[in-house]
Amino acid sequence: MSSRKLLSRAVSRSLFDARWLMAPFYFGLAVALLMLLFVFLRELFWNLAHLFDLTPTSAILMALALIDLSLVANLLLIVTLAGYENFVARIDSGEEKRPSWMGTIDFTGMKMKLMGSITAISAIALLRIFMKLEEGAPMNRDAMIWMTIIHATLMLSALALAIADRISSRLSGAVARPPTPPAADA
Repeated sequence: MSSRKLLSRAVSRSLFDARWLMAPFYFGLAVALLMLLFVFLRELFWNLAHLFDLTPTSAILMALALIDLSLVANLLLIVTLAGYENFVARIDSGEEKRPSWMGTIDFTGMKMKLMGSITAISAIALLRIFMKLEEGAPMNRDAMIWMTIIHATLMLSALALAIADRISSRLSGAVARPPTPPAADA
C-alpha cells in the first residue's frame, strides 16, 4: 500500500475517532441533569413545607415552575441520548427496555424538539409573569415587552425551521423516488 493511501487512511481514521471527543460533553449534560434534579427537589420540598400558605395563584406558579424544570430535564435527556447515539456510538442498554424514540431521533428531529421545548419554556415564563401580575406584583414594562418579543421570535424561528425541514424532506423525497412510468393505453 502506498504511503499516500496509508496517510489518507490514518487521517480518516483519526477524524472518525474524534467523535469520542463529544462524549465528555454528553457526560456534562448528564451532570447538568443531576443538578436540575436537585433544584427540582428543592423547589418541590420548599413548596411542600409551605403547603398551607399556598394561594391558588402561588400553587399554579409552583406547578408551572416544576413543569418548566421538567421540560428542561426532558430536553437535556433527549439531547444527551440522541446526540450520543447520532454522533458518538450506539448506546448498549443491555436488557433494559429502550424508550421508543431512542435511535429514531435524527439531527433534524433534535432541532425540532429543542425549538419546541425552548418555545414552551418561554411560554411558561410569560405565563408565570402574567400570573404574578394578576396577584398585583409590580413588573417592569420594558422587560415584559422584550420577553414577549423574544417569545414571538422563538415561535417564528420554530415555524421557519419546521417549514424549511418540510420543504427539504419533500425535495429530498422527490429526488429519491424514481419517476413513475406512464400508464399503458389499453
